[in-house]
Amino acid sequence: MRDRLDEVLGVAAPLLAQVDAALGQQGAPAGHEVWRQLRRVRLLPGDATRAVASLRPAEFDDAVVLLRADARACAEVAQELPPPGGWAGEAAEAYGELRARVADRLSGDGESLDERLEASADLAEALIDWMGRARAELALALAGALASEEAIALKAEDDPLAAAAVAARVLRTIADSYAEADDLLQGSAELAAAIPM
Repeated sequence: MRDRLDEVLGVAAPLLAQVDAALGQQGAPAGHEVWRQLRRVRLLPGDATRAVASLRPAEFDDAVVLLRADARACAEVAQELPPPGGWAGEAAEAYGELRARVADRLSGDGESLDERLEASADLAEALIDWMGRARAELALALAGALASEEAIALKAEDDPLAAAAVAARVLRTIADSYAEADDLLQGSAELAAAIPM
């Protein structure tokens, strides 16, 4: 499904190629903001834009549904684990203790599998939202760059200052979006911890 970024990118691609070429061949004025943004993103504007354009949030929609379904399944299995029934003695006690541990691991507190699956689904939803915002914000930045005086100056001649200004605008938008994604991932680092059994 196409969105604003797909539409704007087709028009903006020649401008980005010109900006990348100008930065690569002529550099940018010392102290220009573009240097800070290049350090943040570590890509030229064309490559950075293509990286954002490759984000496809709709492709992850099914993952959220599947994660939530798996979380429900864990909770159901935990509830349906059979009790020892008519058993008695050490074997029944050992089974009861094991059953309780397995049930707690499947469904219970924040460390249980169902809670981790729900947290993973929440993270997936947040990343899907982030991808959509990153694409929309970049589309706006590219549209602004296309309508800017700097873009007009670049069409007339290779102007390193104009190229740096366009690059800074595009890279700042991308860097800010990726900083937001980094915050999301840092906030969910505990999901990567092993589940003790």
